[in-house]
Amino acid sequence: MDEQQNVIEMANIVKDFNGFKANNGINLELKKGEILALLGENGAGKSTLMSILSGLLEPTSGEILVRGKKVNIKNPTVAKNLGIGMVHQHFMLAHSFTVLENIILGHETTNGPLLNLKKAREEVLALSKKYGLRVNPDAKISDITIAQQQKVEILKVLYRGANILIFDEPTAVLTPQEITEFIQILKGLAKEGKSIILITHKLEEIKAVADRVIVIRAGKSVGYFKVANVSDEKLAELMVGRHVEMTLHKQPVQLGPEILQVKDLKVKENRGNLAVKGLSFDIHGGEIVGIAGIDGNGQDELVEALTGLRHVESGQVKIKSKDMTNRSPRTITQLGVSSIPADRQKYGLILQLPIAENLVLKNYYHSPFSKHGIINFDKIHQHAKKLIKQFDIRTTNENLAAGELSGGNQQKVIIARELNLNSDLIIAFQPTRGLDVGAIEYIHKQLLHERDNGKAILLVSYELDEIMQLSDRILVLHDGQLAGKVKPETTNETELGLLMTGVKKERA
Repeated sequence: MDEQQNVIEMANIVKDFNGFKANNGINLELKKGEILALLGENGAGKSTLMSILSGLLEPTSGEILVRGKKVNIKNPTVAKNLGIGMVHQHFMLAHSFTVLENIILGHETTNGPLLNLKKAREEVLALSKKYGLRVNPDAKISDITIAQQQKVEILKVLYRGANILIFDEPTAVLTPQEITEFIQILKGLAKEGKSIILITHKLEEIKAVADRVIVIRAGKSVGYFKVANVSDEKLAELMVGRHVEMTLHKQPVQLGPEILQVKDLKVKENRGNLAVKGLSFDIHGGEIVGIAGIDGNGQDELVEALTGLRHVESGQVKIKSKDMTNRSPRTITQLGVSSIPADRQKYGLILQLPIAENLVLKNYYHSPFSKHGIINFDKIHQHAKKLIKQFDIRTTNENLAAGELSGGNQQKVIIARELNLNSDLIIAFQPTRGLDVGAIEYIHKQLLHERDNGKAILLVSYELDEIMQLSDRILVLHDGQLAGKVKPETTNETELGLLMTGVKKERA
């Protein structure tokens, strides 16, 4: 690799949103064939900077050079023509279209006025095979998993011929096995001469794949390092501006009464096949039960059935000894169930509404937020200000639309709302997806605090280190069935990985 050859130079980039500088004089250089990690806490300005580079936003000031030439990337088409492609944290796919249609959309191969789907299909299948991004080109986006949707987004960028690739939190939705595979894909792309910017919060991934790392805090770059020369502790401290505890300290379990009982549960997925196949387990107050498994093994359907969003075919869900099978989401919530969904934008927030209103979505019809059907907006705004401060939600004010927040801060809004309900059962599905180490530390401590206060917590996560650190018991799902029960202190990630592929074991 030519050490002097910069394919991208961003000089003194400023992005001012009505007086708030999301980027405040950032400099960035990307060399040909390298993987540069862009590290920073939620709301630090990483996604804003990359939105400028990919043509979604225009900088207030500063300049960009691509292969030594000054450019004005005023829209995504200009970026695409310069060979810049971005895979966003929240995917930009048409759910009613097929995989193939999404990949070629806006870049169609034609024979005269007609679409040449045969040629496009061959090109997509060749790319899919070359980079190990295997997806069914004829499947509808609405019918495939989140991890498969991400592969479609990557194929979209590659299909358009990008040689500068930006990935925004690409592994937030991937399992450990898929992350290992993804890292190999990135290394292969870099070896071919493609240049990659990786926005991530995961320090272990930076160590595994990146050549250099730039740390951004509060809109400014605070450090540039060769990855081999810097420790995790140093990066974490630079990122959040304080010391971060990298390991959790747990109190011994104090089991309370049974809160959730699931008996012989059977639930179908969207195509009508059984996704949850006779699952039985229970959770008591004062414990965290973790569910580990490869994405697509019934986790989504299980959580949706427990929260009233999906029909239960047979079996029973009891919450605090009451039969809650196929009851409405509101009824389940009112009985004392909080739910942190895996897809924050689809199920967790109404993006067009202000933060303040999102924070009371589940209790706006109760006092003090309403009386005799009249909403008290003053109380809602006071409540929002308190939670914004308590959960360190980075925003200018509580009136900002939830959709304007960074992904991590959107997650904090959901966590704040759900934990503030003071529920007996907390169902947390990927609760720290897309969060930085400081925010993860905070959320983990909050969940442990709830556990120590006698709450029952069902933790569904694809992050094995999160499952291992937080759980008191671990249930492993494979093909909608229980493949094993283990204790974190007597297992390891290798054994969990085997169980996740269907090697059955029971030891809890």
